[in-house]
Amino acid sequence: MRCDAVWHNARLATMTGPGIGRIDDGVVMASGGRIVYAGPAASAPAVDVAAHHDCAGRWITPGLVDCHTHLVYAGDRAREFALRLAGASYEEIARAGGGIISTVTATRAASADELLRQSRPRLQAMIAEGVTTIEIKSGYGLTVEAETRLLAVARQLGETDDVQVRTSFLGAHAVPPEYRADPEAYVDLVCDRMIPSIAAAGLADAVDGFCEGIAFSPTQIARVFMAARAHGLPVKLHAEQLSRLGGTQLVAGFGGLSADHLEHADDADAAAMAAAGTVAVLLPGAYYFMRETKLPPISALRAAGVPIAVASDCNPGTSPLTSILLTMNMAATMFRLSVDECLRGVTINAAKALGLHDQIGSLEPDKACDLAIWNIGDPAELVYRMGFNPLHQRIRNGR
Repeated sequence: MRCDAVWHNARLATMTGPGIGRIDDGVVMASGGRIVYAGPAASAPAVDVAAHHDCAGRWITPGLVDCHTHLVYAGDRAREFALRLAGASYEEIARAGGGIISTVTATRAASADELLRQSRPRLQAMIAEGVTTIEIKSGYGLTVEAETRLLAVARQLGETDDVQVRTSFLGAHAVPPEYRADPEAYVDLVCDRMIPSIAAAGLADAVDGFCEGIAFSPTQIARVFMAARAHGLPVKLHAEQLSRLGGTQLVAGFGGLSADHLEHADDADAAAMAAAGTVAVLLPGAYYFMRETKLPPISALRAAGVPIAVASDCNPGTSPLTSILLTMNMAATMFRLSVDECLRGVTINAAKALGLHDQIGSLEPDKACDLAIWNIGDPAELVYRMGFNPLHQRIRNGR
């Protein structure tokens, strides 16, 4: 057998099995951008290799996956941050015309080139920490034209910046000002025009929504999900972040890829997710930034066997965070996730939240050879340290 490359003298965290799949003196072999072997050196097959890479005892993990971001937008919301420090709530700011709508105003006014210019540094910061796959949502345009532009920019970033981009259409993010008096008409627009147009253009890999008192009701989200289903798109949902409206069980009922945030979810929600195979995506950046106090139901999720992913939620208003490494530390410190849970949360479970667990997220044959090689003595360092990036090398598709 011939291989394009082999990485040897390495320690592996394969993310297979119940833990992180530690292997000392490990080897990864790749051909055609896919892994053909990942395991102990003693069991490696004999191959003809074009390129040998001595890892000098470094650790290799799968390339990291950030499965929930709103990375493409214009402007910032620094002034709102100051208002919150002065005592204003997120809901008060949103109802006064701030919040998501303020970003919508700036984003609608930005050209595709300007969106690329502003978004690329955020993406590059993530790539520099070993991210090889990222999800990017729309939701800051809220018109057919603007939502299409956002998703096209996200796709373009995936073509130019050597990262796999998965896009989620988030038209049901907020009711735009022009529909404030008739939100049902906006839901009609999302279902009858936006989803068909975006699906026909192949610009979305999934449909998302925000089920909350300041956004959309479960009944409205169900309409959006039915439209998504009619056009062959899987669904996911911002659910139970600020209150418990039943979004988690709704998305689970549609066989959703993930339910995200979940601060106000309960045992019944965890059971519904487990039965549906829906991943719990925890977003500690938003929890921290908004100074929340109600924790997601971690024990219930564990007890039910729900896969737990961790993501940055990179966005201008509630999680201006571009570090997946710091995200893991926050998840461990505030949510009390274990090191193994954090690492699986940004690899195999994050891949599952995107419907990609058969392609990425672990070091196994036939999966993409997406690797992160680290200057660390133990994988716990990736969770333990703050403001420190020990990435030695990032490999995507074997390169």
